[in-house]
Amino acid sequence: MKQSAQVPDTQQRLIGCFRAVFPELRDSETVRASASSLAAWDSVATVSLAAAVEEEFGIQFDPEEIENLNSFQSCLNLLANR
Repeated sequence: MKQSAQVPDTQQRLIGCFRAVFPELRDSETVRASASSLAAWDSVATVSLAAAVEEEFGIQFDPEEIENLNSFQSCLNLLANR
């Protein structure tokens, strides 16, 4: 049960990271956000997002992982695999 309680918390914290980088997004849009759906999502936004997630979750991504941060779901999956 504890693990399922962590999922919403992780998702909410990740939404906060996305909102810091993409303040124009609403929560409902954030969970569907991807590099292909947001014109503002460029390489600078990817690095900013990686930094925000690293700070929020106290982790450090490998360069290969940063390259794969191309959607909300991919970020959530990377966090789940840690």
